[in-house]
Amino acid sequence: MGHTLQYYDLVLVAIAVSLGIGAGVGYATPVPYPIAILGLGLVAIAFMGHALFVNGPVDRTEDLSEEIELEEVPNVLSPMESGPET
Repeated sequence: MGHTLQYYDLVLVAIAVSLGIGAGVGYATPVPYPIAILGLGLVAIAFMGHALFVNGPVDRTEDLSEEIELEEVPNVLSPMESGPET
């Protein structure tokens, strides 16, 4: 059973590579280190934004509009106890 690369695996790699390149640019060139990290950090933020908002982790866009009842939320996600049922 082999593992195939998915979109979000590639996004994580792209974030790490862009920050690594920023560190390399800051170390190997006259560009100041904080400026290099900031510049390529913005590239990493762009990858994150694309993964969250353009190609979001939902199956269908209809999934975003479905409402759920409080009883359907797992207790792990909802530490507050529901009120008395009347």
